[in-house]
Amino acid sequence: MRDYDAFLVVSFGGPEKREDVLPFLENVVRGRNVPRQRLLEVAEHYYELGGASPINQQCRDLIAALQQEFYRLGIELPIFWGNRNWHPFLADTVRQMGEAGIRRVLAMATSAWSSYSSCRQYLIDIARAREQCGSNAPTIDKLRPFYNHPGFIEAWADRVAVTLQELPDSTRASAELIFTAHSIPRAMAAACAYERQLHEASRLVAERAGHKRWSLAYQSRSGPPSQPWTGPDINDHLVELAHRDVQQVVLAPIGFLSDHMEVRYDLDHEARATCRRLGLSMLRCPTVGTHPRLIRMVGELVLERLHPESPRRAVGEFPPLPDECPPDCCPLSSPATEATRR
Repeated sequence: MRDYDAFLVVSFGGPEKREDVLPFLENVVRGRNVPRQRLLEVAEHYYELGGASPINQQCRDLIAALQQEFYRLGIELPIFWGNRNWHPFLADTVRQMGEAGIRRVLAMATSAWSSYSSCRQYLIDIARAREQCGSNAPTIDKLRPFYNHPGFIEAWADRVAVTLQELPDSTRASAELIFTAHSIPRAMAAACAYERQLHEASRLVAERAGHKRWSLAYQSRSGPPSQPWTGPDINDHLVELAHRDVQQVVLAPIGFLSDHMEVRYDLDHEARATCRRLGLSMLRCPTVGTHPRLIRMVGELVLERLHPESPRRAVGEFPPLPDECPPDCCPLSSPATEATRR
């Protein structure tokens, strides 16, 4: 059995009032060549929705649910929380744990996937936070990506099935179920299993929910138009479906654990406006957030690490991912792609 002193939730972070928006966005893009005008455009998305992201409150809700689950399972680990881009900052939380004498921590990133943005960057930020903490920094191990854990699939299938039931019996089978995820640069996608994992998880959820008509689209792309990103874009995909005489769509943002800004603005605002213009009826599934099956899944993943001899659970065609990522996994871009760009 492995000994841990604490559990750490690591998330992206988000502003909680209008005054936070620009400082938060400046943290997100620090060190990148992002034009100021683009920053101001994105800030308007936050202002349109009240100047706050819901992600921090959703982290609080997640932690409250996990505390109850840990108590039920007899897992005696205090839960801490640190964000990559806003308060509570990860480095501050790691310093707090170190000063409290915590020596070994098990961490969960609020992402199910393997890519630079959804896994590797979390590991880099954890390492940076430990470096800033200095000699008091605890060792921090991260839970494996869980895109094909049965708990993740079952939670999403339940969300999808409940939403599909809102459609009339006579038209439900003909509705297009569209899974969405954050678009990433093609160079990044070529260096990881992100697209494959999304296709696999979407297939498993659709099968479990009993719906045959489904597709995968991407949202929330950024960066210059000259840089290829994963697609199709959700709005382009909706236009194509309308041309194929699809009448109803159900959007399931499987790439996100919670209803944060990319879901609220890019789907509930922009994609809904596209549907309205095209005459498409649209429903949007809630994200899995604090779904009971997802919360139980986190407890199971913690028990995996506490008891290394226990079986690792996964469904579908691919095995569970290892506890520790290889040092060269999910780089920012693939060597082959970099060569073609030079």
